Amino acid sequence: MIIQSLIDTDLYKFTMMQVVLHHFPQAEVEYRFKCRTEGVDLRGYVEKVNVELDNLCSLRFTKEELEYLRNLRFIKDDFVEFLRLFQLNREYIKVSANEEMEIVIQGSWLHTIMFEVPVLAIVNQIYFADQHYNPDYAEGERRLFDKIDLVKSHPDNSKFMVSDFGTRRRFSREWQEKVIVSLKDHLADNFAGTSNVYLAKKYGLTPIGTMAHEFLQAAQALGPRLRDSQKFALETWAQEYRGDLGIALSDVVGFDAFLRDFDLYFAKLFDGARQDSGDPFEWGEKLIAHYENMRIDPKTKRMVFSDGLDFPLALRIYDRFHQRCKVAFGIGTNLTNDLGYEPIQIVIKMTRCNGQPVAKISDSPGKLMCKDEGYLAYLKSVFYIK
Repeated sequence: MIIQSLIDTDLYKFTMMQVVLHHFPQAEVEYRFKCRTEGVDLRGYVEKVNVELDNLCSLRFTKEELEYLRNLRFIKDDFVEFLRLFQLNREYIKVSANEEMEIVIQGSWLHTIMFEVPVLAIVNQIYFADQHYNPDYAEGERRLFDKIDLVKSHPDNSKFMVSDFGTRRRFSREWQEKVIVSLKDHLADNFAGTSNVYLAKKYGLTPIGTMAHEFLQAAQALGPRLRDSQKFALETWAQEYRGDLGIALSDVVGFDAFLRDFDLYFAKLFDGARQDSGDPFEWGEKLIAHYENMRIDPKTKRMVFSDGLDFPLALRIYDRFHQRCKVAFGIGTNLTNDLGYEPIQIVIKMTRCNGQPVAKISDSPGKLMCKDEGYLAYLKSVFYIK
């Protein structure tokens, strides 16, 4: 089976799930799957995906896994005790073949939030196992070590820090582990850790992650009013973590709208922000100017870049900003699915919360996922988005 542990997922699923347990335990949500890559037909894999989901929903957290989570300083005891009883419910996820492969997840947010990452990893691995059943791992290793050598040969790499963010789009579970071990052994001074909790635990690495788009999307339905949804989400996060996990996600309704809400209070309260769409250079310049306009020294803050990066681009961003601000990089597909084959862009996004539509308005074309045109127009008007 592809997924063999419930901690074979990204850290931010746990950090968000803890907030949901403590603040929104009654929220009901809907998620939908989308393949953004044109010409890729996944309908033939529905049966295999369903078999893997049966296995996924049979898994429970082990005692050892729970103790590992308990020892993370931001994870609370009552959340660990909840996880002791937790099991994904097979009735909450449906996979079918219509005009395309459809995956719909509906149910309690608390009990569905853990589906996204392992389900994407399942779909991706099934697809690549079928398309490339005899993969060229030697080519993958060559490409990986070219990246390692690129970083090591950079004349000023002392502050370049990269993390693995590639669980959801990995070529396979085994290949992601190979990548992690290689980075740990050959790029130790520049390797910050991994978003994958299982691999962080196994290899003594730092698990990396804070929040994802769904957290701020859900706030569109859960907050007191739509216009204040970002502030409501950030305030709730700060109440839960009291200074830990202080990287805010900046592109749920566009970066300009984020900056309007990221006032002096939040700019001082949070350690920095994460870029996940749009032009990274423009984003970085805007964020630095925003800090400077509030008389905050940008060198005390961190910018995290995670939007479709490869190593040459990450190093160019690093060269632009590392003397002006703390910088860090999360690289996914280019690390865990770069064996010479064309990767596919697959996502699972929250589309409704408590019966209301929610949306992400990305700074990059093609990342929008909302079928309710009326709500989308209203959301844009509320946040002054053209």
